[in-house]
Amino acid sequence: MPLVSILIPVFNELDWLPARFEALCSPDLQAAYAQVGLALELIAINDGSTDDSGAWLTMFAQSHPQLRVVHLAQNRGKGAAIHAGLEHARGEIIAIQDADLEYDPHEYPPLAQLIAQGHADAVYGTRLVPGKPVRAFNIWHYWGNQFLSLVTNVLYNTTLSDMETGCKLFRAELLKSLDLRENRFEFEPEVTAKLLKAGARLFEAPISYHGRDAHQGKKIRWTDGFGALWALMKYRI
Repeated sequence: MPLVSILIPVFNELDWLPARFEALCSPDLQAAYAQVGLALELIAINDGSTDDSGAWLTMFAQSHPQLRVVHLAQNRGKGAAIHAGLEHARGEIIAIQDADLEYDPHEYPPLAQLIAQGHADAVYGTRLVPGKPVRAFNIWHYWGNQFLSLVTNVLYNTTLSDMETGCKLFRAELLKSLDLRENRFEFEPEVTAKLLKAGARLFEAPISYHGRDAHQGKKIRWTDGFGALWALMKYRI
């Protein structure tokens, strides 16, 4: 049975961790993966949290053997956390799941199935295609996302609707071959650019999205868009 490794970067998410990890470790999620012929492992990467997130994860993992925890000594960014998680991932399929409650983990199994059945090398869950309930975006985030997706499409000759989505799944062998280097949110454009340059079969599928605001702990800011734009141009050249 193919194994899916879900990488979960965590930085100061203590308020969200109990609900998130209860959902990720629930028997019904394990059953949802089993129904499509897949097994599941969870790798949480504590990215130098300064609250008690790391201690909570260590305690929770003691009673949930499907969860392993990697601790980074200092905060290095989402990309660096994913790099660290990849070193511990044993699955044939790699999925990225944010530690907040914006994305529903029960929507991941059919996306992983596309890879397991050999139809896709990577699958992105898009928030910008009708079909699932999506919380209304902050207009600046929406326009920024649309602009970055448009730049991606022009530079890499594709038709992605949601390049910056946090719901991404990959064939592990391909992902580990891409020589990923970005340590912060530039990971998103970098991995997309390198997948497309490698000729990967990249699919999108609609997902629901329960976005949160900055006061609820959302980490990405509109200024991160400048770094994403530079990364898209840099990896095209």
